[in-house]
Amino acid sequence: MKEKLLLLIKIQEYDSQIFKLSTKKKTLPEQIEKLNREFSQFEEEIKKNKVKYDELKSRHVENENKIKKINEGIVKTKERMLEVKNNKEYQAMLKEIETAEASRSDVETAIISILDELDKLTASVKQDEEVMKHNKNKYEQEKKALEDDLNAVDSDMIACEQKRTELQNDVPADLMAKYEKIKKRNKGIGVTSVWKAVCNGCHVNIPPQLYNEIQKSEEMFSCPNCNRILYFKDMEKPF
Repeated sequence: MKEKLLLLIKIQEYDSQIFKLSTKKKTLPEQIEKLNREFSQFEEEIKKNKVKYDELKSRHVENENKIKKINEGIVKTKERMLEVKNNKEYQAMLKEIETAEASRSDVETAIISILDELDKLTASVKQDEEVMKHNKNKYEQEKKALEDDLNAVDSDMIACEQKRTELQNDVPADLMAKYEKIKKRNKGIGVTSVWKAVCNGCHVNIPPQLYNEIQKSEEMFSCPNCNRILYFKDMEKPF
């Protein structure tokens, strides 16, 4: 009986492992998806300064082009002034130049403001790039670990199922049927240990006489509360 009990204990270990692997197969893709989602959100958030920086750079180029166009217009107007025939036309061109210079001054003021903002953002963007680099490396490592774990699930499950089948062949059919029935009723646990008169399956105290019998006898006993098959295990020593 002791030999059969040992086989059931080993089968239970493989069943517990198979259950964990089945859970992994379901939860690991969810964890990978969550990791991807969180990194994507982080990436969008940390890119805000860079987006603002690029927008300011674009505005700076636009304003520089405006200055260039205004200066070209002023030069052309001054060239035309050399050809005017009367004072009225001359005064109109002076007004045109004055308006262009005022516009240029406004654009130059805008450029100064943009350059100030760019200076402030440069340090932030550089810091963001360092943070992004660190977090991206961390994200890629975590993702690879999860993917490697997921890729190993199927092969690990097949190995466990094969070993379980080999052990099952050495257990009498009636005892195996009893184990499966108990396991089904007790959240996948059909065999559990008992220590200090407490069932480690349902955590209920068992009668002292039964506890003594489990420790000294080679017969198979069940927990009066949860009906799981019990075996004695000294939790202070390796089994």
